[in-house]
Amino acid sequence: MSPQIQGFYDPVTATITYVVHEPAPGGACAIIDSVLDYDPKSGRSSTESADRVAGYVRQHGLKTEWLLETHAHADHLSAAPYLQRQLGGVIAIGQSIQTVQGVFKKIFNLEPEFQLDGSQFGRLFADGETFRIGGLEARAIHVPGHTPADMAYLIGDAAFVGDTLFMPDVGTARCDFPGGDAHQLYRSIQRLLSLPGDTRLYMCHDYPPASRDASWQTTVAEQRSANIHVRDGVGEDDFVSMRTRRDATLSMPTLILPAIQVNIRAGHFPPAEDNGVRYLKIPVDAL
Repeated sequence: MSPQIQGFYDPVTATITYVVHEPAPGGACAIIDSVLDYDPKSGRSSTESADRVAGYVRQHGLKTEWLLETHAHADHLSAAPYLQRQLGGVIAIGQSIQTVQGVFKKIFNLEPEFQLDGSQFGRLFADGETFRIGGLEARAIHVPGHTPADMAYLIGDAAFVGDTLFMPDVGTARCDFPGGDAHQLYRSIQRLLSLPGDTRLYMCHDYPPASRDASWQTTVAEQRSANIHVRDGVGEDDFVSMRTRRDATLSMPTLILPAIQVNIRAGHFPPAEDNGVRYLKIPVDAL
C-alpha cells in the first residue's frame, strides 16, 4: 500500500514534519519529526507549528499511532509530547539513542536520575525492525553518521531519511556533532541509495539556494544521478575528505543547546527545580 503523505515546512528551522497515513479517510497515521516552536531569546515555547499538524490529523479523522523521531535533533525541539497529549500515539526512536544520551548527560551534567536506557521513549527500534501504521507496512533502518542514533523509516514506497540526505542540489548532513562519523554516513547513504530507484525520499530539512523555493521530496534515482556530494561515482574517501573540510567551516545550529537537552528526553523539558521553574543549561566552551 502506498501511503498518503502531507509535509509541513517550518521556515524558522527549515524542518519538514510529515503526517504519513493510510489513503482511506479515517485511517491510521504516523507523525514524523514534529516541531515545537521555541524562542531562544526569551526561552518561551509555543505550539503553532504542532497545531497545524494536529489540525490536519483531526480534519481527516486520522488515528495517530506513532510519533516517530529520526534522531535527537540539534536544530529544533520536538513537539512529540504535546502531540501525544492531543492525539495519542507512541513516541519512538532508534535504540542507539542510549549512546547519544550517554554523551550528552556528561556534557550537560544532567540530574543523576536521568536514565541512559531510552526509557523516556515509548518504543526503541532496532535496525531492520518492522512495524505497522494501520495497514501500512513500515521498517526502521539504522543510518548512523550524522549522529549515532539516526534512523530512516521506510513506509510503503516512501523513505523518510532524516538528516542523512538533503535535496540533490544541497547534498548531505554534517558529521561533526559528538558521535558523528563521515565514514558511517557514507555507508548509511549507500544503504538508502540501494533501494529501488523509484523509491520516494523525504528530507527532514531543506536549505534551498536562492534559485528555488523549499522542497523536500526526491527519489533514489535522482539522488544517485545528481546529489552534489554522493552521486554515483563518488567514493568513500573523497566523500569523507569533502565532508571533513566542509564541516570545519560550519557554525553550530542556533538551537543545538536547548534542542538536545529536550530531545534526548523524548521532547520533554527537564524537571522543574524547587522554585517550580524548568531550566535549560548552557555549557560554556563544551562544544
